[in-house]
Amino acid sequence: MGFKSLISSKKMLSVLAAFLLLGTNMLMAQDATKDTAATASSGDATPSVWLAPGYYILLFVIVCFVVGIVGKILRVYDLTQQIQNKKPINWHNVMGICCIIFLIVGMYGAYWSFAVQGAMILPESASAHGVKIDEMFWTTTVLTVIVFVITQILLFGFLFRYRYSEKRRGHFLPHNNTIEKVWTIAPAIVLTILVIFGFFTWQQITNTIDAKGEQASINVDITGHQFAWELRYPGTDGRLGETNYKLVSGSNKVGVDFKDKFSYDDLQADTMYLPVHKSIKLNIHAQDVIHSVYMPHFRVQLNAVPGLPTYFKFTPTITTAEMRRKVGDPKFEYIVYCNKICGAAHYNMQRVVRVVEESEYQAWLAQQKPYLTDQIKKDLKFAEVKPVAKQNRLALNN
Repeated sequence: MGFKSLISSKKMLSVLAAFLLLGTNMLMAQDATKDTAATASSGDATPSVWLAPGYYILLFVIVCFVVGIVGKILRVYDLTQQIQNKKPINWHNVMGICCIIFLIVGMYGAYWSFAVQGAMILPESASAHGVKIDEMFWTTTVLTVIVFVITQILLFGFLFRYRYSEKRRGHFLPHNNTIEKVWTIAPAIVLTILVIFGFFTWQQITNTIDAKGEQASINVDITGHQFAWELRYPGTDGRLGETNYKLVSGSNKVGVDFKDKFSYDDLQADTMYLPVHKSIKLNIHAQDVIHSVYMPHFRVQLNAVPGLPTYFKFTPTITTAEMRRKVGDPKFEYIVYCNKICGAAHYNMQRVVRVVEESEYQAWLAQQKPYLTDQIKKDLKFAEVKPVAKQNRLALNN
């Protein structure tokens, strides 16, 4: 009776019809949007952002309706069997079979994820420390996948193997010291090894002090603000000038303090050029909100926090030209992104990073404009130095 009243309910049928109508309209709107996008320019096409979420919500609701209806049908069938004194549905077997099906489908889903999504993984690391990062990643991944497969097979396998049966009674096991030791000590050993391995790797990566006798790292300032990265290189003296947030202005974007003599020859750049096999020290700053310097191919990521300068030291090992050949893309470029959602134009926070040979780097550096522009000189009211004319004196004989 309950199922019959559900089917005959005018409200339920009205809701279902409304959802079907909505789904049809959404599908037609999506087709129209695709046609419009194909014929119009990207600037003119304005598809609704609600189409895809609405479509999947509708599918979810329909699936819920289907599951509910199938459940009602099975319930009616089960009651009919009992009324006729026949053997009812063995729901324990049904649940056990569902667990096995779920295990198989889930394992295939995990395999599909590795096969399809795994193809999107980054190519080999383009920095020296990135190789160690990748070793840690793959070690952790292999261990967790092994544990995942074993635990899922045991979990759903036990549910199927020991489903309820009238011929069998469960064994009550209140406590077992051996089992407690195994599932406590084994994970502790594995996690301890991973933590120690990670600790020493991270210590090597974050060691920003140049070793004795080692060539000094090249300092590059990168400053984040909504919504761009500003780059600054040292000049011929090899040192960057100090900065002060109070000096930030329209012309002095990063607030360079020109009372510091080392700031006079600082250079500004639109593209981050890095010499291959040279140690680079990124000095990371932020002016407004938290940003994050993210250079995935170099395995570099560190937050840029206002008022808290940070730094990251790394050594590029693969030039842009070499990586283009490796990935088969002649237009490939390394990119520095912002990995924090810092506002509406967050997507704009990108800069091209180009790794080149030392000679090309020096040639590029020689072409960069000084940060101390004429506008900054004017704003700071730098005194214009004029050559003093020499006075010719005539020797007079009195």
